[in-house]
Amino acid sequence: HSKPVSAGSAAGRVVVHVDLDCFYAQVEMIRNPELRDKPLGVQQKNIVVTCNYEARRLGVKKLMFIKDAKEKCPQLMLVNGEDLTPYRETSYKVTELLGEFCPLVERLGFDENFVDITEIVEKRLNQLQQSGHSRLCVSGHVYNNQAINLQDATHVRLVIGSQIAEEFREALLARLGLTGCAGVASNKLLSKLVSGTFKPNQQTVLLPESWQDLIRSLDHIQKVPGIGYKTTRRLETLGVRNVRDLQAFPPAVLEKELGVSVAQRIQKLSYGEDDSPVTPSGPPQSFSDEDSFKKCSSEAEVKEKIEELLSSLLDRISKDRRQPHTVRLTIRQFSPTDKWFNRESRQCAIPPHLVQKFGKESSNLLSPLADILMKLFRKMIDVELPFHLTLLSVCFSNLKDLPSSKKGSIGFYLKQMSPPSGSGKHHAYAFIYVFFLAQEDVSQGEESASWNQNCNRTGTTKTRKISEEKKSNIRKAGIPDFPFHLSPDDIDQDVFRELPEDIQKEIISVKT
Repeated sequence: HSKPVSAGSAAGRVVVHVDLDCFYAQVEMIRNPELRDKPLGVQQKNIVVTCNYEARRLGVKKLMFIKDAKEKCPQLMLVNGEDLTPYRETSYKVTELLGEFCPLVERLGFDENFVDITEIVEKRLNQLQQSGHSRLCVSGHVYNNQAINLQDATHVRLVIGSQIAEEFREALLARLGLTGCAGVASNKLLSKLVSGTFKPNQQTVLLPESWQDLIRSLDHIQKVPGIGYKTTRRLETLGVRNVRDLQAFPPAVLEKELGVSVAQRIQKLSYGEDDSPVTPSGPPQSFSDEDSFKKCSSEAEVKEKIEELLSSLLDRISKDRRQPHTVRLTIRQFSPTDKWFNRESRQCAIPPHLVQKFGKESSNLLSPLADILMKLFRKMIDVELPFHLTLLSVCFSNLKDLPSSKKGSIGFYLKQMSPPSGSGKHHAYAFIYVFFLAQEDVSQGEESASWNQNCNRTGTTKTRKISEEKKSNIRKAGIPDFPFHLSPDDIDQDVFRELPEDIQKEIISVKT
């Protein structure tokens, strides 16, 4: 049931997986150099979420209870790591630094990045060929100590990739003070699997002939990146527990059980095949925060924890300068049989009048957003009955840029306008006020009504009707028709006539 190594499109790709060593602990040691060379653990609640290698040598492990860690290592130094801000900021610095080498950088959590260096490798290969230099040395380890064949183009590309990976790691250490491991292979899956072969602060290159040895060394199917918890449980019911089982399983039966696309994808993964691209991460697509605990069983506790999460999230969003349009609440109810994966979520659109406050009046958002999230909470939990939660998570998504202030837009023009001297109420500020007041009034009525309907709330729509007589007077005066929600009383006509024609058209097009 073995499958030959494909020499197709994957053979030309070179992907590096960069995995930072004990990331949270490293960040804390950079913040406080006195912690270096001492056993250090980063604490969240009553658990050591990570620890440095000094602590690991003394028996401390990740996700160990504080009590057990202290018994193993009484001199263990503990740092509270519940505020993720310093880790998040350092993580973005890492991705930004790697992006200086290559634009194709994809973040995976706080401490991992994929980098597709195929183009850089090709350029260096061409330079080597033009210079006539034939000497080429691998940087770091070769998986399985496999011999390198410099007559094999794939081997040569991967060796050049190992040199570039070493440059990444040297830059991370010199500029950010961070060490990490790296894996160099022909796709994302294999580079991630091979990067942890030698730890800490080392790197490994995987040649095609060793793909199967690496993938078959995994003792459980869930260790294959891309095969999640639920799929693993389904596979186990079919008797599939390791990679060899999955490779040997009849494709037709697997497709019937899991669907064609999932079955084909995971069977390809079992052979080390992964054609997924390295997708540049860009700015985050959502902002989320969660809190886990032993027990939360009252509405008052839920609201208090939601408000704590909101406080942190609103601060992060205000720095991002974008406005979220959707909010989601996730809960996890206690289950003795399904401890980690018993989650349920509800989401809804954020009312437009609240969206407008992001980045401007964020301090006024906490209370109304908490009310919205409590409404979502009550959709999932019957508060009249006893409940036992072990996790709450809040997520803001559907992020959009703040209204434009670029030259040529209404926002830019209105910002630049200054009131003519002695103009009384007939000046730009009067226009700014009435235009946006009218726009806000309608948006709060119509769009909020739509939102309320989504949340099973009765809403009323405010509309403004312009009488036919007033419309006729406007036309006679030579003033273009206004949008349906703007009446002559809502806008100073003299100011409107003074606006450039393109701005007039833009105003009229609003909401039509």
